[in-house]
Amino acid sequence: MAGKKTKSGMISHGIAAQNRKGRFNYTILETTEAGIVLKGPEVKSLRLGRATITEAYAGERDGEIWLFNAYIPEYQGGVLSRFDTRAPRKLLMHRKQIAHYLGAVTRSGASLVPLDIHFNARGIAKVTLGLGQGRKKEDKRHAIAERDWQRSKARLVRSGGRDY
Repeated sequence: MAGKKTKSGMISHGIAAQNRKGRFNYTILETTEAGIVLKGPEVKSLRLGRATITEAYAGERDGEIWLFNAYIPEYQGGVLSRFDTRAPRKLLMHRKQIAHYLGAVTRSGASLVPLDIHFNARGIAKVTLGLGQGRKKEDKRHAIAERDWQRSKARLVRSGGRDY
């Protein structure tokens, strides 16, 4: 949970929720940033960093892109308004971007994967969407082996080769 904290312990900007499995399960071809339509209590709950987007996905509804199955818990700060924690939330993108990403999804069978929800420098909530191709099991194994090799290589450089 990176970001600057305010007096109330909320994040003013930085990452509010992250989908780490998204980068593991998909090969991300390109990314884009989209605005998200939220209610006031949802923003406050996001600022506390309690949202989960590991099961979330983005899809098309009525020619617009929506974020489905993202979990944003209710804010417990004395607010009386209640909201559905897994309600679909509209993503704000330009028409040309929407056409580009929906075309890529229908043409090549790619998926729109939400990678993170973050607050920009102005304190506005944004979603980073990735256009991804699903990985097969052997690709995932290769990614794990590559990550382990990078880790051990960095460890060797730090220690100056004294470990071996």
